[in-house]
Amino acid sequence: MLKFAANLSMLFTEYDFLERFDQAAQAGFRGVEYLFPYDFDVEIIKTKLEENKLQQVLFNLPAGEWDAGDRGIAVDPNRIEEFQLGVAKAIEYAKVLGNTQVNCLAGIVPQGVTQQDAHTTFIINLRYAAQQLEAAGITLVIEAINTRDIPGFFLNTTQQAQSVIAEVGSNNVFVQYDIYHMQIMEGDLSPTIANNLSRIAHIQLADNPGRHEPGTGEINYDFLLPHIDELGYQGWIGCEYKPKAGTHQGLSWLNAFQQ
Repeated sequence: MLKFAANLSMLFTEYDFLERFDQAAQAGFRGVEYLFPYDFDVEIIKTKLEENKLQQVLFNLPAGEWDAGDRGIAVDPNRIEEFQLGVAKAIEYAKVLGNTQVNCLAGIVPQGVTQQDAHTTFIINLRYAAQQLEAAGITLVIEAINTRDIPGFFLNTTQQAQSVIAEVGSNNVFVQYDIYHMQIMEGDLSPTIANNLSRIAHIQLADNPGRHEPGTGEINYDFLLPHIDELGYQGWIGCEYKPKAGTHQGLSWLNAFQQ
């Protein structure tokens, strides 16, 4: 049976962040993920998880100044020290929250940085993060993101992610496979998931176009989700979509699938 986690950066956004844990539990979720926990006291988040019997499934490494347009700093050769400090901060939060999986957003290639320098920096940073996280019992994942939503983002396809993982040379780096992003960038979803399943540690979903809940677009989730289940996928699936008409109103797809 597949396990679905509520992405609190996208779902229940009509509520304050800490209230979203309550709403996720009331909606039947048993796991949560979100972009970042770092603006909140880690003990307060831990209390919300415990009160609602929720599992902390995933969050991202610190990714720079998000409100200023940063979408990760792992490919910026001028911010390696900042990246390493971020790894330490993520470990600190993850240990308290019981989180065993952290995503590294590659980021947008900075102006004046070549693709080769960005690639080299990414490898250096991932090797560092993989080693530090493994020592803490935490899995590192990397996510390919479409260039329509985030122009200039460095990591864009499953094949590129697998190539990067091979070059890093660590057993502690896996793919976070986002169905929405990969539908835009490469399509061919079911065979791609099947062919890469051994290196996929986390999946996220949304439909396309619109990035709304399953059933609102072109992706055949009635086929795809049972297919993923039949493949034997054991990880979580994060529901990272923008509800078309409110989170609770748009959960019929999940209720139908879990019945």
